[in-house]
Amino acid sequence: MTNTVTADRSGRPSGPYVLASVAVSLDGYIDDAGPGTLVLSDADDLDRVDEVRAGVDAILVGAGTVRADDPRLRVRSDRRRDERIAAGRPPSPRRVILSTSGDLDPTAAVFTCERSDPPLVYTADRAVDGTRARLDGVAEVVGAGEPPTPSSVLADLAAREVDRLLVEGGGAVHTAFLTAGRVDELHVVVAPFFVGDARAPRFVHDGRFPQSPERPMTLVEARPIGDLVLLRYRPR
Repeated sequence: MTNTVTADRSGRPSGPYVLASVAVSLDGYIDDAGPGTLVLSDADDLDRVDEVRAGVDAILVGAGTVRADDPRLRVRSDRRRDERIAAGRPPSPRRVILSTSGDLDPTAAVFTCERSDPPLVYTADRAVDGTRARLDGVAEVVGAGEPPTPSSVLADLAAREVDRLLVEGGGAVHTAFLTAGRVDELHVVVAPFFVGDARAPRFVHDGRFPQSPERPMTLVEARPIGDLVLLRYRPR
């Protein structure tokens, strides 16, 4: 896989349009430190996310999200799946997992839910053979560099005709895409409570982000969803 990145006429790197999505507490956490999954969204926001999923070609998460949440990465609404089929698209977007080590459970829901298209697993070049042996028959494994980079992943997805990619986390993945400057739109839903536990995972890790106090993002929408609020940002 090549790491060469070109730019379109707008100046942004070529490749899929990347929409990153996250729900956080008021103090910036995406989960608590307990064994279960903290629910940050309500039913209306989950339906909004389902609508966003229905509008993309692929959904990407990291290995930590697969282990913690065991997601299926599918469009839930029958109506939206039917609309995708009517438009000549698969019922749900392509499932994509980024895992440097490739240490994934082949019995996870993302690999075993009834789908005709196998998930794509991007991993470090050194881990390709072991990951292919571990996920034999349930995923397509692709080397994405040493270490894997968002640009390499996006270049391969572009070659697979993925035009819109939804990145759903977790923190390491969001940090990688944001620090690489490969996020075209950011959706942040803020839940009206605090986690208050430094052991809990945060939205992003430490890093050198293109956006700073001197170069902030542009707010393009602020939408109340009950007691939640959706903030949509784009880079300047």
